[in-house]
Amino acid sequence: MFDTMTLTKATAALCAALLVFLLGNFFAEFIYHPKAHGDDHHQAYSIDTGEDEEVEVEEGPSIEELLASADIGKGEGVFRKCAACHAVVDGENGTGPHLYGVVGRDVASVDGFGYSGALVEVAQVWTAENLNGFLENPKGWARGTSMGFNGLAKPQDRANIIAYLDSLDD
Repeated sequence: MFDTMTLTKATAALCAALLVFLLGNFFAEFIYHPKAHGDDHHQAYSIDTGEDEEVEVEEGPSIEELLASADIGKGEGVFRKCAACHAVVDGENGTGPHLYGVVGRDVASVDGFGYSGALVEVAQVWTAENLNGFLENPKGWARGTSMGFNGLAKPQDRANIIAYLDSLDD
């Protein structure tokens, strides 16, 4: 069907096309990304986007304001996300420490639970503000924590769960 000369020509044509594409990529990279090759070029023009100006960001209501309108029942519903690892019974640890009496409790103070140590560096007591920050982004608030939860994005959900946890102890 094919003789060896035709097969050799087809292979050479394929290799030549690949070489053209590789060389084209090299020169395009050289032209459009000169800093990658050691040239110190500066941008010819810049567009003012206003990023240098300080923009006042409205953060929304404080945790105290949110706690004033918090719903303990909704907090119990949100806690279901936490119940896989945490218990609310005093002394009953799961994958995470028990959360009975956590509001106002010293950080990393549950006996028999091995903490990662990152929490103690950030705070001493679990205040509503500290719990709010931790529940929003655990790994961002306490870098190095072993808690694998991504956090609660909605401020009202965090306030509801803090109110629920605060209602459990005396």
